[in-house]
Amino acid sequence: MKMGSAEDLDYPQVILQYSSGFLVSKVMFTACELGVFDLLLEAGKPLSSDAIAARLGTSTTGMERLLDACVGLKLLTVELTQEGALYRNTDISNIYLTKSSPKSQYHIMMYYSNTVYLCWHYLADAVREGRNQYERAFGISSEDPFGAMYRSEEEMLKFMAGQNSIWGICGRDVLSAFDLSPFRQICDLGGGGGALAQECVSLYPKSMVTIYDLPKVVQVAKEQFVPHEEHRISFHEGDFFNDSIPEAELYILSKTLHDWDDDKCRQLLTKVYKACQPGGGVLLVESLLNEDKSGPLETQLYSMNMLVQTEGKERTAAEYSKLLEAAGFGDIQVKRTGKLYDAVLGRK
Repeated sequence: MKMGSAEDLDYPQVILQYSSGFLVSKVMFTACELGVFDLLLEAGKPLSSDAIAARLGTSTTGMERLLDACVGLKLLTVELTQEGALYRNTDISNIYLTKSSPKSQYHIMMYYSNTVYLCWHYLADAVREGRNQYERAFGISSEDPFGAMYRSEEEMLKFMAGQNSIWGICGRDVLSAFDLSPFRQICDLGGGGGALAQECVSLYPKSMVTIYDLPKVVQVAKEQFVPHEEHRISFHEGDFFNDSIPEAELYILSKTLHDWDDDKCRQLLTKVYKACQPGGGVLLVESLLNEDKSGPLETQLYSMNMLVQTEGKERTAAEYSKLLEAAGFGDIQVKRTGKLYDAVLGRK
């Protein structure tokens, strides 16, 4: 929300809206988790709160209140009939909140609800200490952020599926920010479940993309996320901080540098520069802060999330450019997409 002059806004109302913002997210998370949107999609017709509660095994009073809150959030619509109130999904819910939709955000919702939300409970501790909160939230060491994120196969699957759902919506925006067609040999460092790699070979059909990630991530990506018949995508197992990086014309680092402090970013980018073919480059996909760090609000909140979950932060375009230059890259270009993620291209 953009803050204006005192005459423009009812400040007590604004503060109340800010303070209750977490209620909004928990209503949406809970409706997803209980399967409300999936049930209404499968039913193919409006249902009463009693019918929804009975099918999902919840209390009738609790479900009625949840459904009414979803109506207020414009995630459901309600029709009053002689038989009572009947609920149905909105188009937004059908497209983004049902598991079966190609653009479903269900998995990232569940990751935020069950993992991120618990870390944010300790935000004040994170601010005091300047480090992530996995130890308090889950009782596990916070020294290795991804060891904590991948603490079980179920958690790793949830994270990978959630990241894939994001790139299913945002991937084409960042990959088309620059013309990447001259690059045929591409390495997606930390490519996870492979959604961005799949978007890349779809947009640039002559390209070949190697997904580089930890062995257990690669195994899951091969088995569950990347079609076996997609021969333009290959895999390379390794830890890019400790193992060698394969030679390529273009390296993609999507939502990767924001996980790490400046020293580790410089270390990784220097390795990338050395492995990069002459005339090649590196594409950074990140949510960019304004140069004075006054916004965007989403990016400021992402940076807070980096505090509670990782070792890194969100940065400005100038800060990323400085990191690229320190590693040896030049001819740095920045493209703001107007969406959640932006693109920075550096050349060797």
